[in-house]
Amino acid sequence: MQKQITAQAIISEMRLEFVDTEGLSTPLGAAFEYDPVDPYAVSVLFSDEPTPVRWTFARELLIEGFYEPTGDGDVHVWPCLNTTGAAVVILELSSPSGEVLVQVESRSLAAFIHQMVAMVPQGAEETLVDLDAEIAQLFA
Repeated sequence: MQKQITAQAIISEMRLEFVDTEGLSTPLGAAFEYDPVDPYAVSVLFSDEPTPVRWTFARELLIEGFYEPTGDGDVHVWPCLNTTGAAVVILELSSPSGEVLVQVESRSLAAFIHQMVAMVPQGAEETLVDLDAEIAQLFA
């Protein structure tokens, strides 16, 4: 039986900082988003761009990267200290058109992760996905 989630998506606006090649940071408006309709994914919407940019990746990367370096391919996440010694989490995002390195305050990200895991505990994601229906849709 598939579990039904009636909760709405979590959207948490946060101040991220773009980190340039010199190590200097520039504030950047963004929002972290989690929707239990897609329980394995989390998104970051960068809204300060003329055209907003959304990155969607495995929520497990965000959870694990909060504690230790993780990632493979286009998304890498790791805990760090910024230039003032404050705890931050770094997200390195790569695409064919370029790379970006951003940092977010650990405390803000921890609150988002806590909400996300309270809504859908780790390991419970599979109960929200009807794999047979997903496969049938692929072959329809």
